[in-house]
Amino acid sequence: MLVGAVGYNYRHRKDFIMDCPHGVGCPLILLIKEPSVFVINGIEHRAEKNSFILLSPDTPVKYHAAEEFYTDDWLYFNYEQGDNEKFERLDVPKDTLVYLGNIDELSQIMRSVAYEYQLMKEGHEEVTRCYMEIFLLKLARQLKCTDKKSCIITDRNSRFMQLRAYIYAMPEDIADVGSMAWDMGISRSSFQHMYKKMFGVSVMTDVISARMERASQLLATTNLSVREVAERCGYTNEYGFMKRFKMHFGKTPTEFRSML
Repeated sequence: MLVGAVGYNYRHRKDFIMDCPHGVGCPLILLIKEPSVFVINGIEHRAEKNSFILLSPDTPVKYHAAEEFYTDDWLYFNYEQGDNEKFERLDVPKDTLVYLGNIDELSQIMRSVAYEYQLMKEGHEEVTRCYMEIFLLKLARQLKCTDKKSCIITDRNSRFMQLRAYIYAMPEDIADVGSMAWDMGISRSSFQHMYKKMFGVSVMTDVISARMERASQLLATTNLSVREVAERCGYTNEYGFMKRFKMHFGKTPTEFRSML
């Protein structure tokens, strides 16, 4: 698949109307994030939030918001050799609205495609092809899942596990609880409850543990100053880091290093 243009999380007010009586001109993938109205080949359809459609180049289509806003991820592309057969093998329908139940993972891939496409660095076409290969495989998996509620739960559990792995891999990059909840597409309170139910500890307990583990490694294996270690563990305040470190290990960072 050769990406021609891509947009992530585009939002329009209810007066937005996309009207293409002669088709969109090339294949178009949409991840629909708000209730919407689609007129495809002259027939009106209601698209639920979290739906997908692959529009053919010449299919007459018109779509707009059903409520206050229309939001989607969109991607125009051209087929390359073997792509048509791939879509058929994966049973990806054309010109048909499909409710997926959850599009978070697919949308995150689309965000990566958009970032890579805009970056335009060497090899970006090959990178976007790889992302789209993953997108199609993930899409095919969801299309085959008949129990949408089960799919949503499985997908969300997978995303929580990915988040926890990321916390321990990159604790310095972890933002506040509200930002993590927003990325997961749920409320702050629901996010905290679900995280603790799944892992037995609060998300901030894991964040602190990950940062302290990283700090102890840096103190043991580098000559970085305490301030530099604090920064590399996601702390903007050196003294706050020192206080937290002593609470966790019973020693200050300097005392900890001197005992190694």
